[in-house]
Amino acid sequence: MSARPSATARKFSRCVPYLHIGQPTVTDQVKALETRFNVELFLRGGRTVRLTAAGERLYGITQGLFGQEEEAIQFLQSAHKLTAGLIRVGAVSPPIALELARNFKRAHASLELTVSIGSEESTLRGLQDFDIDVGILVEPPPVKGLHSVPFRSERIIAVVPADHPWTKRPSITTRDIEGEMVILREPGSKTRHRVERACEQKNVRLNCIMVINSREAILHAVASGMGVGFVTQIEFIPLPGLAAVVVQDDQLSISYSLCCLSVRKERPLIGSLFAVALKGGSGE
Repeated sequence: MSARPSATARKFSRCVPYLHIGQPTVTDQVKALETRFNVELFLRGGRTVRLTAAGERLYGITQGLFGQEEEAIQFLQSAHKLTAGLIRVGAVSPPIALELARNFKRAHASLELTVSIGSEESTLRGLQDFDIDVGILVEPPPVKGLHSVPFRSERIIAVVPADHPWTKRPSITTRDIEGEMVILREPGSKTRHRVERACEQKNVRLNCIMVINSREAILHAVASGMGVGFVTQIEFIPLPGLAAVVVQDDQLSISYSLCCLSVRKERPLIGSLFAVALKGGSGE
């Protein structure tokens, strides 16, 4: 609608820089508007124009509309300069996701960020459905259209009751797990897979007495003396009655990747989060 800029400029030729179109087009659009609704919006006298009563009323109505347009333009300019916008992160590991969130907010305090924690499957689906922008996954499968970058590796440690004999040793080996009552994550867990694989390679019989689908619940179960468990080092919470023990086995580690859709990897917000993550939180 060219009527509003024309009314503000009070001269059709002055609308050209505002609308980025030629003066004849401005004049034609105003005439078309008047013809379509059979109403006179401008009084044309010489080289200037002024609003009719109907034009004044229409001008008042459109004030809010064009105010929103200006607000939208300002927002888009801010988003381009990375001073406004929202980045959505999905992850399988709360501590790693929150550490990244903290580093990102330090580098880009004005940007909004949300974090959702879920399984590998739900995080991958969130990326594919555009529900999240960046995912933190464990060794993601080779999915077409998925862009993945190695992010970080975390050692898997044993968690034991504070009075367990292992706490008196600097570390243990996989063979020491033989005969222990072990609490494992659910099937499909990467931590469980690594522990089972390491034991199988060392011919260690794994005595699983309980399966719990929550790392926090496993920590509480171990602290209460129900058995020993395994978590990545960053996920260990020093609860009362709980101790961490290093396991000397190269198989007991997990590698995390930062992922997004290949078609979106050049998006400024996504690129800014990758930059912070891969530079250890230093940002730009």
